[in-house]
Amino acid sequence: MQIEQKTILESAEEFVTEFFEQHIPDKYAYHNLQHTINVVNAVKEICVQEELKAEEVELLKVAAWFHDMGYDQGAQDHEIRSGEYARRFLEQSGYSKEYIETVQRCILATKYPQKPNTLLEEIICDADLSHLGKDIYWDRCGKVRQELALVKDLIMNEQEWIDFELEFMQNHQFQTKVGQGLYDKHKQKHIKQLIKQKARLNPDSLNEEEAAIIAKKDKKKKKKSTDKKKKELKQIRLGRGVETMYRTTYRTHVNLSSIADNKANIMLSINAIIVSITVSTLVPSFSDNPKLIVPTLILLFVCLTSIVFATLSTMPKVTEGVFTREDIRQKRSNLLFFGNFYNMEMEDFHWGMQEMIKDSDFLYSSMTRDLYFLGKVLAKKYKFLRTCYRIFMYGLILSVLAFAYVFAAA
Repeated sequence: MQIEQKTILESAEEFVTEFFEQHIPDKYAYHNLQHTINVVNAVKEICVQEELKAEEVELLKVAAWFHDMGYDQGAQDHEIRSGEYARRFLEQSGYSKEYIETVQRCILATKYPQKPNTLLEEIICDADLSHLGKDIYWDRCGKVRQELALVKDLIMNEQEWIDFELEFMQNHQFQTKVGQGLYDKHKQKHIKQLIKQKARLNPDSLNEEEAAIIAKKDKKKKKKSTDKKKKELKQIRLGRGVETMYRTTYRTHVNLSSIADNKANIMLSINAIIVSITVSTLVPSFSDNPKLIVPTLILLFVCLTSIVFATLSTMPKVTEGVFTREDIRQKRSNLLFFGNFYNMEMEDFHWGMQEMIKDSDFLYSSMTRDLYFLGKVLAKKYKFLRTCYRIFMYGLILSVLAFAYVFAAA
């Protein structure tokens, strides 16, 4: 029996994994393969404490693997399609009609609002939403928000999102005693954190129960040290602080680049005027006054050299403009700079941007990489400008001295 159970579960895992990779769109940031794996693991956690037969444990794990496959055709009635996929798979594996129908009922029980009728259905319902009482809650919560934005174009501000999430959390309850014991304590902690964020955004929006929770929490806070309070405030404001830091740094880089280009334009204009006047005024007089040849050539050389370095400081660098999907998976490409994607197909670029949006670490990493290379470009610009100004300053002094010497000697 052990070998058969292992075989069917391995086959189900392989089948579902391949199905998700080929048929479930990337826009489903929450209802993806990782969520299915989390549900399977949660089923294992709950079954350890429930006295179930080996066949029942196997059945629940199979149902967990298949419960979200119906997202290949969208969220609407995905449980029905998932149950149908499970039926076809199990029929090919020779399972009985009664076994298959039980798997299908377990999958259908996960439809929200959940209304399980048996212990097996209660277990898979608790496993499906077990993230509410786990450390992964904030990550999965963020994925839900991303999925709503990508699939339904439902973009909520911070206040709307917290209200949405709080309503869901407060209306939900774990079905089994085991699920309550495993996840309820952590879930209540997350609810308090959400209420705390709600109070920070709009204290007047709290109801009596939420206000009491905040008051109790504030009372406990007073007993903690000042350093602890500062640390908590930093954690609350971390997201906003990071965004402000990136925004300010980007603005500074753009301003510095604009200043560098303006300085280069000034040098180009000044030196072009000097060259034009020199060529039209002094060069024709060489035959009458050959002593002017050397200081004039010095002046022209200084101006032309300054023009060269001013031009180099504004010269754009041409890059390849192509990245591969493997670069995105390995987080090696910066999609925020046009020079990395201007030769790409729209489909590949859109896919890459979706991957970056779904992964906050990738997004911040790309912004950091973009700032780094902006800094490298600025350093190069200012290096050429510094050389240009030095040549112009010292060269102009040398030219004036040469003209002074020629006129004095005359």
